[in-house]
Amino acid sequence: MKINDTVKRARLATEKRIRETKEATDRARKITPIHWQTAKVGNGDSLARIFIRLGFSAQTTYAVITTKGDESKLLKKLRIGASLKVGSNNTGQLARLEYQLSTTETLYINLVGDSYQSSKETKEVEIRESLSNGVISSNFWNAGVKAGLSDAQVINLANVFSWDIDFSQDIRKGDSFNVIYEKKYIDGEYIGTGNILAAEVVNKGDTVQAIRFTDNEYYTPDGNSMRKAFLRAPVNFKYISSSFKPKRFHPVQKRWKAHRGIDYAAKKGAPVVAVSKGKVTHSTFSKFNGNYVFIQHGNGIVTKYLHFSKREVKKGQRVKQGQVIGYVGDTGLAAGPHLHYKFLLNGVPSNPRTVKLPDAQLIANKYKAQFFTLANKRVDALNRARRELISSQDASWAPTSD
Repeated sequence: MKINDTVKRARLATEKRIRETKEATDRARKITPIHWQTAKVGNGDSLARIFIRLGFSAQTTYAVITTKGDESKLLKKLRIGASLKVGSNNTGQLARLEYQLSTTETLYINLVGDSYQSSKETKEVEIRESLSNGVISSNFWNAGVKAGLSDAQVINLANVFSWDIDFSQDIRKGDSFNVIYEKKYIDGEYIGTGNILAAEVVNKGDTVQAIRFTDNEYYTPDGNSMRKAFLRAPVNFKYISSSFKPKRFHPVQKRWKAHRGIDYAAKKGAPVVAVSKGKVTHSTFSKFNGNYVFIQHGNGIVTKYLHFSKREVKKGQRVKQGQVIGYVGDTGLAAGPHLHYKFLLNGVPSNPRTVKLPDAQLIANKYKAQFFTLANKRVDALNRARRELISSQDASWAPTSD
């Protein structure tokens, strides 16, 4: 009972403080300062330095920093590039300070009587669903931007499908995509995009669809996770300079020999990631491999990464899928910057681009009914969008009469 009483008193005290702060803020907002100044936070800036530039004393800085309310603590570490809007009254005293913490949050410091009080306002973000689509004419990136997607959305879309589609090699002219995503608004004003809710890519005639669920993961309409146990490629590359083949002419050794891996040409210093979780068994240097890393993944699978400019992991270290393990280089027997990548199954080299990878994880049984209800809705919308896109293409290609 005593514990409950204590909790109740603490809750009532908090509610009272919030109510008093809001009332004080409302009163302060009715008093319009006669002079406004704006200061941008620079490198090494503190509130004290900014206040000196604006003509306020050290006593004012102390009074603001020690303002009643926990929110004032946010002024002790200012964000570089942020702006402070400061208003003073007719005596030159600081009457109000506004500091935008984020797109949705603003910190207010108001002079109430002889002291300052702080409050934080959080604006409600309205989420609206939007749909964009496009047809590839040159490359996926350009098509995404042309369709109105942000750079971040194009990257996210590629990441969602990266276990099934190699966007550097598999995308063809005429392939298409449909994306259902969030648009964010505050007070009716557009502020940016949110999550991709559902998407599909039509690649070489095959349609791959992904649905975002409440766990922030993406699944196929059948409930299989889009996040496979292994990535198809460990690096964002310009092109494949040498494929997996039983025989090729070595550019350095000048002789024919088997090439049991794939060479990914990429910019020197480009990050290379682990294709799956596992344990680092080798992280060292040799004359032929240069800086290299081997990872044991279990189930007889080992991946090898050669010619790094720099290694980021040590022998015995456990790594996660997508973790950076090194950077593209040309150490060892290499004609230029590239990653030589090998995939071994039970000791036998396999083609990383065609080997059958472990099955994806299924959605938990207790969430299946909820998921399939959502998935059916999303799939209907994607299918409808695809039909409309095809119809618009047919109309644009239709011959015209003179």
